[in-house]
Amino acid sequence: MKNTIVTQLDPKSAISEAFRNLRTNVHYTNIDNQVNLLQITSSVQGEGKSTITANYGVTLAQSGKKVLIVDCDLRRPQIHKIFNISNTNGLSNVLVGDNKMDKNIKDTKVPNLFVLTSGPIPPNPSEMLDSKRMRELILSLKDHFDMILLDSPPIMPVTDGLILSQIVDGTIVIVSLGSTERDALKKTMDSLEKIGANILGTVINKASSKAGYYVNYEYEYK
Repeated sequence: MKNTIVTQLDPKSAISEAFRNLRTNVHYTNIDNQVNLLQITSSVQGEGKSTITANYGVTLAQSGKKVLIVDCDLRRPQIHKIFNISNTNGLSNVLVGDNKMDKNIKDTKVPNLFVLTSGPIPPNPSEMLDSKRMRELILSLKDHFDMILLDSPPIMPVTDGLILSQIVDGTIVIVSLGSTERDALKKTMDSLEKIGANILGTVINKASSKAGYYVNYEYEYK
């Protein structure tokens, strides 16, 4: 996969600055309740959630935070491809008790940034993500990292993303300009709201400007 971690390769670019703005906005979204466990999702596949998650994770790590990205997309995982690391073992192994969590967390080339890849694709992703073991794992991880980002499956095709929204401090929905359908986005937001998910906002991806490709953070969806 082509290296899409712009925040690592070109930290002075307009794209990197957009991610720093996202970092600031999320930090001040809810001052009373600190957001340390964040879900990043989308309506459907192909809207850039994994790329956004990776770049956001780099930006957080560059600020001095100890950050973990967990690939919770147990159907079409992408994080291991973006960081060019092995996915032989990962989250699915830990959840079924095959491996210990600390042996599966991998270093990246970015200081302070770590990754727990998805591991082998299981036959029952929803059941695994909705398990007691998953909740216990996330709680234990929060004791070791300043910020945890869950790269979540999209909301529309399966229930996985809705399940994860119940265990995080907040959810960000990625919107790909020009490809995300308005009806799909509305259904996504409605589904999250119905189960009481804490929606922090949306990130507009693939929007064109004079500076080129960038991301833009919106506080709320209307």
